[in-house]
Parts: sequence; C-alpha cells; structure tokens
Amino acid sequence: MSNRDRADAVYAALLTRQGEQWVQPRVERTRRVLELLDDPQRTYRVIHVTGTNGKTSTARIAESIVRAHGLRTGLFTSPHLERFTERIMIDGEPIDDALIADAWNEIEPFVDLVDAELTAAGDAQLTFFELLTVLAFVAFADAPVDVAVVEVGMGGSWDSTNTADGDVAVFAPIDIDHADKLGETIGEIATVKSGIIKDGAAAVSAVQDPAALTVLQQASVACDASLAVEGDAFALTSQRLAVGGQQIGVRGLAGSYEDLYLPLYGAHQGHNAALAIAAVESLIGAGSQPIAGDVLADGLAQVTSPGRLQLVGVAPTVLVDSAHNPHGARALVAALGDSFDFDEWGVVLGAFADKDIAGIVSTIAPAATHVFATAPDSERAAEADAVADLVEVTGTPVTVHRDLAEAAEAARAWAASGQRRAVLIAGSVLLAGEALQLAAEEDWKSGLAT
Repeated sequence: MSNRDRADAVYAALLTRQGEQWVQPRVERTRRVLELLDDPQRTYRVIHVTGTNGKTSTARIAESIVRAHGLRTGLFTSPHLERFTERIMIDGEPIDDALIADAWNEIEPFVDLVDAELTAAGDAQLTFFELLTVLAFVAFADAPVDVAVVEVGMGGSWDSTNTADGDVAVFAPIDIDHADKLGETIGEIATVKSGIIKDGAAAVSAVQDPAALTVLQQASVACDASLAVEGDAFALTSQRLAVGGQQIGVRGLAGSYEDLYLPLYGAHQGHNAALAIAAVESLIGAGSQPIAGDVLADGLAQVTSPGRLQLVGVAPTVLVDSAHNPHGARALVAALGDSFDFDEWGVVLGAFADKDIAGIVSTIAPAATHVFATAPDSERAAEADAVADLVEVTGTPVTVHRDLAEAAEAARAWAASGQRRAVLIAGSVLLAGEALQLAAEEDWKSGLAT
C-alpha cells in the first residue's frame, strides 16, 4: 500500500466517527487519550487561536513569522479545503502521508482503549475532531516542532485543542456564530472562547465588541494573565494597496514596523497581521523584544491563506472566499471595494442550511450585480432555491444552478460578456474547496476559450 493510500485510510477511519458538527462540551475524552500517550502536546510551545472570523488567517500569519525565526513549526487549522492533510502542517507544508499514517498507528491502540471505556460508561466514542486533534499533537511531537500554532475547532474552553497549554491565547474578532452551541449573545460566546487563557499566560486580542472585551478582561484577571488589545497595546498604523496584496505598518507590543509587504487582500487581513505580530512578540521575547525587521519581512512575505480572497481565475477574474457568516461577509464586501477595481461582481453563492444564510445574503447580494445561487456538495447544504429566494428579496438578479460547476460556468460567461466584471465564489468553506479543485481541473488561469 502506498503512503497516500495509507493516509487516505486514516481519513476513511476518521469519517466513520461522529462528524465535526457533532460537538459536546467534553474535553476530558481527548485529555484521556493524550494522557495515555504521555501528553505529547506539552513538548512544545503553543500559540492558541480562537475567534469567530479571521482565526485561520491569523494562525497562518503567526506560524509563518515564527518559522522565519528559524524555529520548526506545527500548524493545526480547520476545516480543510481539498485534502485533510492540509489541517496538520509542519514547517509550512501539509503533513507527509507517511507521517500521518505512522501517527495513526501510534495512537490507535489507545483510541481503542478509551473508546471501550466510554462505551462501558454509556458515553459516545471519540469523534472525528477529537481524534484529529490527538493526531496533530502526536505528529507535532514526533516531528518534533518547537512551536505549534493551534486553531480551535469551536469555542474554546471545552474544545479538544484546549488540552494544550497555550503560552499565548489569541482572540480574533468575536461575533455571533454557532449560537446553538456557544450561546446566543456575544458575551456568552466570549465566555466560552475565553477558556483558552491559561494561568500566567499572555493573551492578545483584536478589537472586540464591548461585551466580549469585558469577558476577556475578567478572564485574564482571574488567570493572572496579561491582556494586550488592538488599538491600545498594538495597532495597524498604515495600509495601502500593492501588487498581489498590500503594504502595512504596525505598531507592535515591542516595536514599530513599517513598509511590510503582506501578500493578502483586504483591510481585515492587515488587522489579522497586526494581531499575529503581537502574538509572536508575546511568545518570543515576552512582548518586550522587537522582531528583527528582516525576519518579520520574510515571515509576512511567505504567508498564504488559501480560500481567503484567493485568485483562481483570469480572463475573467475569479476569486474564492470562504466567508460563511455575516461577520465574514461584511469583511469580504469591504475588501471587494478596497482591494479591487471592478464595476460589477457576479457572485456564486452557496451555504450550509445551519448558517445564518439570510444574514450572509443581505450583506453580499447588494454588492453583486448578479447572484448565481447553488449549493455545496453536502447533506448540510441549503437548497439553491432557498438561497435564491433570499436574494430575490434584496432585488439583486439571481439564477439557480444545480451545482458549482454549472454556476461557475454561467458566472464566468457572464463576466466575460461585459467590461470590468469579475466573479466571486463564496458562502461556504466546502464550496470554496470545491471551487479550488474545479479551477485547477479546468485551468481557469488560462482564461476562457475564445
């Protein structure tokens, strides 16, 4: 069996488990497996990232800056866009197939043991995400890495990743999402997320709603942790468009950094970079030592954030973004105006039924000239007709398409038929992943045939 087949067999085994949407506040089960494995997550330093939007990009930026220091890094994010090995990165690359298969062989006997204990107690067995977290922590220890940047799966306090003791807790903007699991108010959601702050650790936060900030301040005091908040302790001081991204200036915790090139689009990515810089300053130098200019420049220049305003097609221009809630949609629409010079946008839109689709549509549709409603390839997807009904309320022209391939074909033809038109594919991480695969298969960067 090839190493790729071995890795695919690991993913198949994970898929037999309760899926990622099956979430309960039960971090103890993950902790039990890790204890049997001698707590691999305690063998490296950890930057732990939570929030509602921006946490994946912030994690990726922080990891790149840490790696530029010459340290070996691990990065754990979710969900994946194309292949599950993207979720576990070592030194900036998806984990090797052989390494993930070996890690699975290492943990499998202990998984069986804990599953048996849970079954005997009348509890559900370990889930997809719980086991993926264990796999990541074991793989990082086996590598071994010096620093792991870990993105929470959902929430914070009871998330599987909270079995790691984060040296730095990072809070991207907190908003309403997963209300059925985390709470119906920003304060309630922030309370769950604040649980990643560890005793005596450092915490850094983006600008927050006052209700969220109050919670983070109280949690920091309770844990005797420091808290640095954007706008006060650090800030994005300048931002201007550049080819392929933007030039930014940042006032960090320990120094000021000017004329930094960030190869990502959107004002929100500049703020994510400022947050990531503060996080790395907190880890390396305890917030009192500036990052060397050449190190920071190299770290930022190497940043990628797949599925976040990613250019996947030319002639016509096609962008993919994984915005899947109203907060993310607002940042996306702002970026379209700030970072691109098109008169008309054709938006291919598909979303999961359990998301705030009305909120997403009410934000994105007014920025579109035409919406091509479709659905991700998932049982959780909302019907394209349902998305279209919501778009019609906004007055934006809309057509319905049975799948992404049909919707993308129609959108690209629409864009090619006019002047200064572009296509955006958004509404779901899964849809973004499908778009990346489709763009590669059909070679959208070669343009439409004439």
